Amino acid sequence: MKKSGIPVSSLLGWKLGFLVVDCVESCVGREASLLFVGSFGKGRLMTKTTTKLSPEAYRQLQEGESYHPIIPAGSPTLEVTLRSVGVGLVMAMIFSLASAYLALKTGQGMEAAIPIAILAIGLANLFARKSTILENVIIQSIGAASSAVVAGAVFTIPALYMLDIEVSFWHIFFTAFFGGCLGVLFLIPLRDYLIVKEHGKLPFPEAMATTEILVAGESAGQQARTLVFSAVIAFFYDLFILTFGFWKEIISFHSIGIGRWMEERFSMAIRIDGLSAIVGLGYIVGVKYASIIAAGSFLSYLVFIPLVSYIGSHLTGIIPPGDVPIMQMSTDDIFVNYVRLMGIGGIAGAGVMGIIKSIPSIGKSFKLGIQGIAASRAEGHDNIRTEKDMNLRDVFIGIAAIGICLWFFFRGGMADSLVSAVGVLLALGISFLFTMVAARAIGLIGTNPVSGMTLATLIITSVILTKMGLSGKPGMFVALIIGGVVCTALAVAGAFATDLKIGYWLGATPRNQQLYKFLGIIVSAAFCGLAMMLLANTYTLGSLEMPAPQASAMKEIIFGLMGPEAGVQWILFSFGVIISVILAMAGVPALAFALGMYLPIQLNTAVLLGGFIAWMVGRSSRNEKMVKERKEKGILVASGFIAGGSIAGVVAAVIAALGWDSIVMISYPDTASELVAIGMLALLSVFMYQYSKKA
Repeated sequence: MKKSGIPVSSLLGWKLGFLVVDCVESCVGREASLLFVGSFGKGRLMTKTTTKLSPEAYRQLQEGESYHPIIPAGSPTLEVTLRSVGVGLVMAMIFSLASAYLALKTGQGMEAAIPIAILAIGLANLFARKSTILENVIIQSIGAASSAVVAGAVFTIPALYMLDIEVSFWHIFFTAFFGGCLGVLFLIPLRDYLIVKEHGKLPFPEAMATTEILVAGESAGQQARTLVFSAVIAFFYDLFILTFGFWKEIISFHSIGIGRWMEERFSMAIRIDGLSAIVGLGYIVGVKYASIIAAGSFLSYLVFIPLVSYIGSHLTGIIPPGDVPIMQMSTDDIFVNYVRLMGIGGIAGAGVMGIIKSIPSIGKSFKLGIQGIAASRAEGHDNIRTEKDMNLRDVFIGIAAIGICLWFFFRGGMADSLVSAVGVLLALGISFLFTMVAARAIGLIGTNPVSGMTLATLIITSVILTKMGLSGKPGMFVALIIGGVVCTALAVAGAFATDLKIGYWLGATPRNQQLYKFLGIIVSAAFCGLAMMLLANTYTLGSLEMPAPQASAMKEIIFGLMGPEAGVQWILFSFGVIISVILAMAGVPALAFALGMYLPIQLNTAVLLGGFIAWMVGRSSRNEKMVKERKEKGILVASGFIAGGSIAGVVAAVIAALGWDSIVMISYPDTASELVAIGMLALLSVFMYQYSKKA
């Protein structure tokens, strides 16, 4: 029991659950347990594979050369089983909740593909039969739908809450579900071109990292133990803060005097959030990117807030959007009413610049996408297992069915028949146009420029709907739902391109990945909706507690375009745009800096702390091999912190929604609570550094 690194009681619980699955497989027969595969011939099912990718996986193929995956097309191997589907769905549930909390809290999403791949291999050791590599591909593909669906939904749906528009679970679910399905359906005809024809030209960095983990297999058992152990520590650490109040979450340094003196004398603030999930996020982000984000906060809290406070001290009137004179405002009041609008302008400016830079790539990608669809239809690979896709007829039927469902969805959202039809055309057309862009961006650099494309979608949609006479809350509702569908489609398309490339390298059946991705999307959309409603009912979205920065930016833009008073404070908003342009001219990532300007300083200083720990781990030895191993272990620890801490945030929200937090919360003087928080954060940082070094 000791070797698992998991408590005996927990291990017995997991074992019991996994034995049930093993018993089901044994009772119904192994072939029968495949349920929906149908594509494998009879014969011995392989469970052992080679443990190394061929050299052709890393380079372009020569003329006449073909790539041979780890599992050849003619080798039947367990792929879609009760186990792979069941574990994949559980992963989708867990990571949907974690991703929603983290994205709304920090504005940063989490990439679930690599942690899920590690957990899939690690958990396989608890089954009587070890999972095959293709079962792990299915687990990863289903589970990874979580972060992609959430990434799309959090850009727009929270803006509905901020605009005081009634939101139901079904609004969130159908927006995420329809968008996710469109992302998969639009990518299927492009698979052969993007994944096969462009092999070696598009490196797919995240897909390669995940593939290497799945191939390594044996070592991933230890990696899974590290990840789970870190997640358990982070879960209880953050839960002790959020639910039980054993120590303060936000360290303001009032307990040592300097924090209070800075705020009272200069309206400056230096704070740090003590949650392990945010420190873990900073480790993943790295010190360079974390420094840029933190620099944005330093500009807001150490320059702009004191400047506004100084100007306001000479004024007696009320300056909108504030509702009291500036001289009566606290540091946080000034930030919320004035300075944060500059951050929103910076986010919008960075998004627009991203679209402008991408125009040549969009045109090229669209042209290549059309050519790729035509080539795929002409060639066909129906007789080769590793080249089998969903039938194009079924793809087009699926797109048409979603279009019809969207029409009814928009009709129920206060739009008439004509507006609903235009909304459907916009959602389908823009999703189709940008799908290739999203997938190619993921293939080239591992980053999806979804924020800029969503911003462009909202602007185009708002202008068209306004010209059609739809404005106010009905117009904003339809525009944001269209934006949510498109944003989710693009996020899922990019992530699914990663899944298909993993399957290509390893020899999975594309059709299986495509079919079961829909199952992952359904579950992810449902749990994303539950998490978002829970957090919206527990906190105020757009507040300092739950900032939801991307949605806040979308809300301000759409209110300015379609609101009754066009109430965006355009001067402050324009300052942010100008700052983002200047930063871009100086070669500084404008979006990261603007995100820092918008988010509360305590979040970004915690991210900076995590980045600093990563920097220290990277310089903990002169042995390059050892440093590499320590960095990799540190990423696992950080991933565990993110997952465990985020789940603790969701659990804390459930407890608060039930009204139990007041019963279990411990109350003692702020000074003592903050001193304990400083000590615990120091201990957490030392643990993260030392545990990462034990590679």
